[in-house]
Amino acid sequence: MDYVNLGHSGLKVSQLCLGCMSYGDTSKGWHGDWVLGEDDSRPFIREAVEAGINFFDTANMYSLGASEEVIGQLLPEFTKRDEIVVATKAFLPWRQAPNAGGLSRKALIQAVDDSLTRLGMDYVDLFQIHRWDDTTPIEETMEALHDIVKAGKARYIGASSMFAWQFAKAQEVARANGWTRFIAMQNHVNLLYREEEREMLPLCADQGVGVIPWSPLARGRLARAWDETTVRSETDGFGKLLYRQQEDADRAIVEAVGAIAADRGVSRATVALAWHFTKGVTAPIIGATKPGHIGAALEAVTLDLTDEEVARLEAPYLPKAPVGVASTAPRDWSLTQVAG
Repeated sequence: MDYVNLGHSGLKVSQLCLGCMSYGDTSKGWHGDWVLGEDDSRPFIREAVEAGINFFDTANMYSLGASEEVIGQLLPEFTKRDEIVVATKAFLPWRQAPNAGGLSRKALIQAVDDSLTRLGMDYVDLFQIHRWDDTTPIEETMEALHDIVKAGKARYIGASSMFAWQFAKAQEVARANGWTRFIAMQNHVNLLYREEEREMLPLCADQGVGVIPWSPLARGRLARAWDETTVRSETDGFGKLLYRQQEDADRAIVEAVGAIAADRGVSRATVALAWHFTKGVTAPIIGATKPGHIGAALEAVTLDLTDEEVARLEAPYLPKAPVGVASTAPRDWSLTQVAG
């Protein structure tokens, strides 16, 4: 495993990040049909650590906090705290009540304290805002994040899906006031959703921000034949919302992934993940719930796609309206509207 700097920071991360949304408590949250409990999660955490993955991403809303509890319990079994990078996120409401969500000073400080309690840690390495909050001045948010870093509760800060102008505004507010700036953008990027290539990816490249995409396999659609289904594909309402545009083009992309995978003698997931490294991505956030998932991701790190293969994968793509980018007050979100 190779390790790279996350953006212009000195933080070293593996080229794969293990996403922990699939680990938690089957009785909590919106994705109980396919989430794994602690015992079933243990082999994947172990395999990731043994493979050299040192980067783990979760959020306070995954399994309503149980994901943080599970990885907080399991990671110490296989590695030392100073050798891993733990990331979590806040924004979505953890309870339907005023101030129980969003990016206000009150909410963010409460959220990071609660996350640290569930993780059983003194600090997180990367504390991320899960979405943009229209109801809170960005100055308040950025100062609160700066104070969280200065208090030692987070080493760095990052952001997740938003419009490029919003991200640029937040960075400039921090710069102008001498506050901590974001080092990472966790956005929605994959072969079926490439709208981030228009503005966000060039902005991150120009400003030295690391890119750690969520759903790099399009909720598994790029890892299987078009007509094949899984429990998650049948029950993941948010996934259906994300990928209901340009379905004929999407099918052609999935077929191209399959053809190149067959030619190369690798899995579809390997091909789809390898494409990210042609786009300057730092570390795609992979999921692992079945044997072989981590192995396929590891192969992607060393699979060099040719220019012709990249062209075949990209040729069928048609533009899409933005999805997965929320600019909505937390009180308007239901607890089922959770993305990466």
